Amino acid sequence: MSESNEMSGSTRGGMSGANRAILIAAFVLLVAAIGYAIWRDSAPVSADAPVEGAMAPSDQLAALEARTKSEPDSAEAWTALGAARFDLGDFAGAAAAYEKATALSPESAGLWSALGEARVMASERDPMPAAALAAFEKAIALDAKDPRARYFLAVKKDIGGDHQGAIDDWFALLADTPQGAPWEADLRRTIEQVGKIHAIDVAPRLAATEARPLTADEMPVAARAIPGPSRADMEAASQLPKGQQDAMIAGMVDGLEAKLKANPADVDRWIMLMRSRMTLGETAKAAQALKDGIAANPTAAGRLQAQAQLLGVPGA
Repeated sequence: MSESNEMSGSTRGGMSGANRAILIAAFVLLVAAIGYAIWRDSAPVSADAPVEGAMAPSDQLAALEARTKSEPDSAEAWTALGAARFDLGDFAGAAAAYEKATALSPESAGLWSALGEARVMASERDPMPAAALAAFEKAIALDAKDPRARYFLAVKKDIGGDHQGAIDDWFALLADTPQGAPWEADLRRTIEQVGKIHAIDVAPRLAATEARPLTADEMPVAARAIPGPSRADMEAASQLPKGQQDAMIAGMVDGLEAKLKANPADVDRWIMLMRSRMTLGETAKAAQALKDGIAANPTAAGRLQAQAQLLGVPGA
């Protein structure tokens, strides 16, 4: 789509009142950004894992392995390597990398539960190895709400014959699950299947259980406020004529770009620039912002790509 065509719904080409309100208020959620990826992103920097399509998987892995050699004391480097190995199906290798990461960052519940999951997946016979259980228990000791550890500890109950207890624990996790969490559908399916296998009626509880709304801290960066005037300033701005509102919006976006020229390493601002461009209907510019952001921050390519996918950026 050409830039002139994509601008038909933008500020300069007659942006809708709804889109103008989104940008001026700067606190309205983007529906496409609801997918809060705590399951895979609960461990530090796991969002910076390699991006499929950016380079060959072998090259991605080699780059991450090289990073662990140059930064052997970096928990972030080992975490990124663990996530990459896990995604490639090398579960034993992922566990080895997560072991390094937990040794360097022992207070991270997300890392311990990631280690437990890798150990489960790497086990050829035992569905819940003792080493995996120990990692999940460590995660829960650090954070009783860690969703991955809670899920697998319920799995242990099911394996041990306490099917009702497992289902109850999964329902408790479902009640704490934020809207749009990537594991919600699978969790519901697990409850339904285990209930069916063991003749436990779960349908009424499933029908009555809804995911809770996201909290502000859980909001993906792509859905957070665009840096700019305060809410009071925005409320005052809403009284301005349309032309002046459009000029203010343009100024906010231009200000984002200026800040990125001064500090291209600010990943959050690249995400917010993509959000602004998509809300304005400037999809080609959003796609260019993704490319520029990755070029300026290759180690954060995974995070930028994931947020761009949430926003619907073309080519993400």
